Amino acid sequence: MKTIRGCFVVAAGVLLAGGLPVHANPSAHTFRAGAFAMDVTPTNFPVIVNGGFLAVTADHANDALHARWLVLDDGATRVALGVLDTCLIPREFADEVKARATKLTGIPPERIMLSAVHTHTAPSLMQALGTPPDPNYPAFALPRIVEGLRRAVGNLAPARIGWAVAQAPEHTHTRVWIRRPDRMLTDPFGVVSVRAMMHPGYQSPDVVGPAGPSDPALTLLAAQSPDGRPIAVLANYSMHYFGAKPVSADYYGAFAEKIGPLIGGASGFVGMMSQGTSGDQHWMDYSQPKRTITMDAYAGELVRIAADAYKTIQFHDWVPLAMAEKNLRLATRQPDAKRLAWARELVAKLNGATPKSRPEVYAREQLWLKEHPTREAKLQALRVGDLGIAIWPCEVFAITGLKIKTQSPLQPAMNIELANAEEGYIPPPELHPLGGYNTWACRSAGLEVQAEPKMVDALLGMLEGVSGQPRRKVAVSNGVYAEAVLAAKPLAYWRLEEWSGPTAFDATDGHHNATYEPGVARWLDGPPSPAFSGAGAINRCPHFAGGRVSATLKELKETYTAEFWFWNGLPNDAHPVTGYLFARGGESLAIGGAGHSPGKLAFGALAGRTTLAPKTWHHAVLVRDGSRVAVYLNGNPAPEISGEAAPETSKNIFIAGDAAKEANFEGKMDEVAIYNRALSPEEISRHYQIAGVNPH
Repeated sequence: MKTIRGCFVVAAGVLLAGGLPVHANPSAHTFRAGAFAMDVTPTNFPVIVNGGFLAVTADHANDALHARWLVLDDGATRVALGVLDTCLIPREFADEVKARATKLTGIPPERIMLSAVHTHTAPSLMQALGTPPDPNYPAFALPRIVEGLRRAVGNLAPARIGWAVAQAPEHTHTRVWIRRPDRMLTDPFGVVSVRAMMHPGYQSPDVVGPAGPSDPALTLLAAQSPDGRPIAVLANYSMHYFGAKPVSADYYGAFAEKIGPLIGGASGFVGMMSQGTSGDQHWMDYSQPKRTITMDAYAGELVRIAADAYKTIQFHDWVPLAMAEKNLRLATRQPDAKRLAWARELVAKLNGATPKSRPEVYAREQLWLKEHPTREAKLQALRVGDLGIAIWPCEVFAITGLKIKTQSPLQPAMNIELANAEEGYIPPPELHPLGGYNTWACRSAGLEVQAEPKMVDALLGMLEGVSGQPRRKVAVSNGVYAEAVLAAKPLAYWRLEEWSGPTAFDATDGHHNATYEPGVARWLDGPPSPAFSGAGAINRCPHFAGGRVSATLKELKETYTAEFWFWNGLPNDAHPVTGYLFARGGESLAIGGAGHSPGKLAFGALAGRTTLAPKTWHHAVLVRDGSRVAVYLNGNPAPEISGEAAPETSKNIFIAGDAAKEANFEGKMDEVAIYNRALSPEEISRHYQIAGVNPH
């Protein structure tokens, strides 16, 4: 089927404009479902376990591993969804499972999905960093996985289908944090390049804040018999893994075992937990003190949330199924001549031995990348009635999954990652300049910088194809604060809600767009108030980590006002200047540091009175009325700074930095408005009061 986005196969016949297949006559078809959980626990120990930088082994199983299958059939189309208790699945292994399964069941391979739960404590199926595949386990597991699917097909019976979405924000958090510029780390290649790194430690003084948002949605796809007996629940959640002793299915297995009893699942019921977009997610909340909880208790908490959501499901006697598959060819990030020479020398010294250090691991990976300049990523999209499922062969960040969920023509939408292959981490392009583990080039993080937007576009195109509907447009909503700013007629107003791309769009009709520089993370939480984006919407903002936003405003007058919100992530004495918040040409508003007015607003030699608490939202307004300068803080009608300074005529504006880039701001900024007039103290105070943000 051809769409405006490209060509791919839709395994459900021709679609009408409304999305229903031509054959769709619900009264003429019976919806069926079948499920089975096949034990794939190793019996030959020790086994090599995947999930770390270096290889480790295990000599026993702490809990059972399974290949769990759910087969759905709408009377014309049959699809199979598999979830395997393993860390990673190589493409060749998944393809062989599908080839054998097709011979046994007749289900075409493009309608079969096999995903990894991503436990870090299961036998290795493939080479990943310093861990080779176990010599025996792949051959042991493969026929059992296939047999599990055969039995699920054998269990097909009339069924009803439904779905639900619950929110579990306390159980997943962003694990990749932005480090202070003076606390950067060295990468495996010997370069001090790491501004963003996973697992920073609880309330670490070395980091500023998370590098992206979390996705707290716990999504369920459930099948039950016509009389209401639960057949299977396929859950999906964006949490990387809990952590267990090998061999173990981790919390995924515990969830699968616990969900049945809470919803009335009897013998034969199959619980399944699939991996959402958790490339940068984990259960630890590093902004808070350490939480002590067991894996079993953690799984139990999620199960209770899922069981409550299950009670809300509206089950359907029949819904249409449609599944699409597409292979997307992508480049890998190739080592340059210097890195390649370094890698060859280090690998030669190994002389075939197993790597014992990160540099040795990554040196060997450079040679693999050199031999694999391109990769073919297998993507799938599935429609189950109004539910859309995007299926990825990569480790995907939460912000990327949210892009799919926000734009999918099918609502709700879920993402299943690490399916059908392992093509590695795909951080958004904006995070590549920050470095860190997820960007270190290797076979599990080696795709081109633009892999993420290319996959997002391809999957949205496929969801358009299986639904027969266009993707949803992204719109930034205006709360009462945004409406008040717009009513005040700014020359430019940058909401800074963009999740990708170089452009910060002007919310006014003036089209004064600004430009993001490299070193800016996206879609973090902005000031906590519904006044910005409206009730039910999350106000988003960027986190500045070395980059700025710049613009040229040709109409800007000598008399002007700059209004914005900021959240400083550095201690007040970390640097001589903590950070420049705003600049016009050669004049700037900064937070003073160890060299001058620590923690106080400063405009040239003029300094404020209030010491600002770091990691707290503040509202600042710089008013230039000819040679008069006034700076207002947090709605106080009395200026924080007042004085005289020669007017600035430059048309160049910088946000989160100055023209010289000497001390760029480290933290979050939001809702930047520029006016071609001097706002009055009353207007400024009213804007602050409307926002409803308490700085304390």
